Amino acid sequence: MKRTTAVTLAAAFAAAVPLAMTLAPRAAYAQSEARYQPSGVLSLSSQASAEVPQDVVTITLFYEQEASDPATLTNTLNQRADSALQKARGVAGVTARSGQFSIYPSTDRDGRISAWRGRTEVVLESHDFAAASKLAGEMASVMQVGNVQFSLSPEAQRAAEQKLSGEAIASFREQASAAARAFGYGSYSIRDVNVGHNGVAPRPMMMMSARAASADAKMAPMPLEGGTSTVTVNVSGSVQMK
Repeated sequence: MKRTTAVTLAAAFAAAVPLAMTLAPRAAYAQSEARYQPSGVLSLSSQASAEVPQDVVTITLFYEQEASDPATLTNTLNQRADSALQKARGVAGVTARSGQFSIYPSTDRDGRISAWRGRTEVVLESHDFAAASKLAGEMASVMQVGNVQFSLSPEAQRAAEQKLSGEAIASFREQASAAARAFGYGSYSIRDVNVGHNGVAPRPMMMMSARAASADAKMAPMPLEGGTSTVTVNVSGSVQMK
């Protein structure tokens, strides 16, 4: 038994030696490659920004009510929201959709439910500020204005980003050329590059507390003027100077 075991171990050792000899150079090469840092590599970054006019207005209308039971309150709120949506339908250039809807109990000093309060919202959105403002004024008998926001449409943002990307990339290449010459190199090649865009958040304009209006009441159109959003494109990467 001892002799057989010795022979078996010797055979295993003989088989392992060529494998170890094969793996050793590869491991050594990998380590040397990890330690090797190419010379003439330069990291750069550039940025291009622009103030772009906001082209979308979002107006949030709301209605609040109180009732003795949640079923009656839900029905009242739904009717009010439906009425507002009906008024908005057919108005060219303005889209209307349901917003937030909430119902919650009011309690007395003893913690018992004394009433139910609720709120429903309708949201108007448009590229036509005048049309949206006029519609909001006409709906004053149904719902009140709670919030106005201006934002940049995806189409306008993409158009701005495309233009700014060209500017940022051109700046990146100019920096690379100037740096290569300054370091005594004749040219360069791009090793890696990343182009990133900064998101744009909508800008709130106002909050309005409104009083109950009569059935035929109308508000004068609100003067709406959007501001600007900052669109930024960043380019970063590294080049190999030659």
